[in-house]
Amino acid sequence: MKGHIYVIGMGPGKRTGMTAEAAEAVNACDVIVGYTVYVELIRTSWPEKDFFTTPMRQEIARCRKCYEMAEAGKTVGLVCSGDAGIYGMAAPMLELQREYPEAEVTVIPGITAANSGAAVLGAPLNHDFCVISLSDLLTPWAVIERRIRCGVQGDFVMAIYNPSSRKRADYLRKAADIMLAAGAEPNRACGYVENIGREGTQAVTCTLAELREAKVNMFTTVYVGNSRSFIQGGKLITPRGYEL
Repeated sequence: MKGHIYVIGMGPGKRTGMTAEAAEAVNACDVIVGYTVYVELIRTSWPEKDFFTTPMRQEIARCRKCYEMAEAGKTVGLVCSGDAGIYGMAAPMLELQREYPEAEVTVIPGITAANSGAAVLGAPLNHDFCVISLSDLLTPWAVIERRIRCGVQGDFVMAIYNPSSRKRADYLRKAADIMLAAGAEPNRACGYVENIGREGTQAVTCTLAELREAKVNMFTTVYVGNSRSFIQGGKLITPRGYEL
């Protein structure tokens, strides 16, 4: 008998940040598979489960392991931080399904960092917005640069993932320079949140000029407001347009 695979978005990481549907899917699984850092965030909440972990950059091997376990009759949960369909593992799992046509795969949504970080900052995403990753591991930088420029030209609020790492320490500064060159004002309202929903959560509101000089890490989500966004009482707000 074939097993079932759940691709589970677990939100920020703690069980309290998971949807009820995601928690129910984990409960139904025989084994939980995932990137080591993410699995450790939920291991203590489900100590009775079997776990299989791999380090970063072994994503496809991780997906294949899920299919192999399912073929052996296991119910498998592949966990991802945030939402599995937003920079997560839902796409590669479903792409590989053509090699395992008898497998059943269900994607379980989770709360992505753009949403959970926005709640910490206030209401930065309350109008049209886009989400852009600054990681050029899988996307050429020229493509990322064009998307940033178009985000400014379209006056979108931007939620920025993967703004920095040890190898990409200056990427946020580069992104800010692109925005400024595209017409964003130096005093445009911005903000960022580190370790969203985890121990050590920190939130900062600032201008785009200040953001350009900020030191952030890979566990930070950055928000760049549109031309109407503002900071009030330490909160980053993008007005919806209602008459007050």
